[in-house]
Amino acid sequence: MEDSFALQQVGPILALALSTIGSCIGCYIAGAASHAAMTKTEEGHGKFIGMAAAPSSQTIYGFILMLLMNQRIMAGSVSPVAAIFVGLFAGLAIMASSIFQGKVAATGIQATLKQPALYGKCFAAVGILESFSLFVFVFTLLII
Repeated sequence: MEDSFALQQVGPILALALSTIGSCIGCYIAGAASHAAMTKTEEGHGKFIGMAAAPSSQTIYGFILMLLMNQRIMAGSVSPVAAIFVGLFAGLAIMASSIFQGKVAATGIQATLKQPALYGKCFAAVGILESFSLFVFVFTLLII
């Protein structure tokens, strides 16, 4: 009984863990760029911090997926093995989006440092990468 419960939790845990790992890496990349930019200017630090924090939102998607997947597994509408594959691939997709969002945010921070008027345009690219995580989130909800 205990082993089957552990197996049931693998898929939801993968969705959360991989999403969170991606957010950590993305925030690290963008945060490092943010810190470097702050040393070069006396103002506009809030913009850099805001852009650097963008990849953290993917953890929320992973958390909600974890809760809903667990609920569906316990209700018997999703098998634990199917949930492992769904959690693995959804988590990996969200993780990749988070990492690349951090890279785009880092270049956006550098561009904003040179030309502050570019901030909104740079944030648009960050938002586009966010949409891929959102697509994975919604499609995963439809699958489960």
